[in-house]
Amino acid sequence: MAIHQSILLKYYKRKEIQEALVQHAQQKEVGVRYDEAFGKRPDILLFPREVINLALQNATSFHASEELWDNPLALVSNLPRKNLDELRVGWDLVLDIDCKILDYSKIAADLILKFLQYTAVKDLSVKFSGNKGFHIGIPFDAFPKNIGTTATKDLFPEAPKKIAWYVKENIKEELGRKIMEFENGNISAIKEKTGLHQEDIVRYQRNEFGDSIAKLNVEKFLAIDTILLSSRHLYRMPYSLHEKSGLASIPLNPGKVMEFVKETARPEGVILSPFTFLNRAVQGETARQLLLQALDFDVKTEVKEYRKEAKRFEEIVLESPIKEEFFPPCMQKILAGLDDGRKRGVFCLMNYLGKIGWSKAEIEEYLKKWNAEKNREPLREVYIKGQLRLFKPGDKLPPNCDNEAYYKDMGVHCNAEWCSRLKNPVNYTLSRWKRQLRDRQEEEEKEQRKGRKKKAEQGERTEQAEKSSTPGAQQIQRS
Repeated sequence: MAIHQSILLKYYKRKEIQEALVQHAQQKEVGVRYDEAFGKRPDILLFPREVINLALQNATSFHASEELWDNPLALVSNLPRKNLDELRVGWDLVLDIDCKILDYSKIAADLILKFLQYTAVKDLSVKFSGNKGFHIGIPFDAFPKNIGTTATKDLFPEAPKKIAWYVKENIKEELGRKIMEFENGNISAIKEKTGLHQEDIVRYQRNEFGDSIAKLNVEKFLAIDTILLSSRHLYRMPYSLHEKSGLASIPLNPGKVMEFVKETARPEGVILSPFTFLNRAVQGETARQLLLQALDFDVKTEVKEYRKEAKRFEEIVLESPIKEEFFPPCMQKILAGLDDGRKRGVFCLMNYLGKIGWSKAEIEEYLKKWNAEKNREPLREVYIKGQLRLFKPGDKLPPNCDNEAYYKDMGVHCNAEWCSRLKNPVNYTLSRWKRQLRDRQEEEEKEQRKGRKKKAEQGERTEQAEKSSTPGAQQIQRS
């Protein structure tokens, strides 16, 4: 046993630690670990006294499910998905940052927290995992109850997986840059710490000029856990000890992760944090936007869709932004103003406009005008600026037409026959715009043909006139 039993008992004997563990265990399945093995499952924690009783039986750590259950004790192995959905009343998002280098884990945690704040999430929490990583949490209470006609509680584990993937894809470039900056650009230091070869941690990416640029590939040594986000997966509870390190998993100030030092997690020095991991006293559905954007974000699908559109419209060069006369009905309805879904409206509009040739400055001015003049309750201008801060026009498509979490849920779905055929609002606009170009070209060609025909007829008349005016022609006419 890595932790001496005297330390275990002294630590778990503390009333405030017992109460914190029991408080966190509400509606969760609990897994009790005895050094290298877990005890019986399912289990629960109801009373503080249970903690010390389990410690007396050599319990070393306490773990909880990401899912919230109506009755955790009703869970059994190999329960069908339908039955799990019936028992589940919710799920918490818990992102596990796994890296053997604590400094790199801190950089990743800090970056993820900042990115989640950028997506408007206010109910964030973070804790030291107890060894070398961090857990970042968002309580289920901060998510919307339904997405379209689907209960959010039933979107497990698909929704947390997509959120984890969405977060990872959005921070990976900056994460690599931050770690390189931390090591002062010394790739040898990263190789030494990770024990990996250079070819394992360096990838090459072509820039806009066609040059091959070296980038740090953090995925080889730092993971944001997506694989273990599965039903009945457990994470170490806050204030539980860790068998290998002997340290406690303690909640931290989300704004000061970079200042964390391991010494504060030693059992003898642990004090109850003013910050609660997965605090259920939320400020509303502040994770709605994150969930919606993550559900709409599928890298493979998006790349495939982008290539498909690029091939379909490869001959189109947008020399100037496409104007409102070519906008689809759904975008026109959004632009008429929204009572609900204004943030989603911003997300749809900025990606849509970026794909049809609008510059970032034009999009910002247009959105501000729309927000101020069309929405009954305008969004704060700082929100729009925040959404556009990292936005690159043309980088991604707006949500597809069949995405119920957006157009249908926002009340702007047009139900037009072209939606099933064109799939995305951008397709509608490009189709109409291309048709206009084709009609204009045909009209120009028609006018050119008329001009050529008219010119040919004039030339023929002139030629006949010239023939008529020659002496030979006059002689023939006299004879």
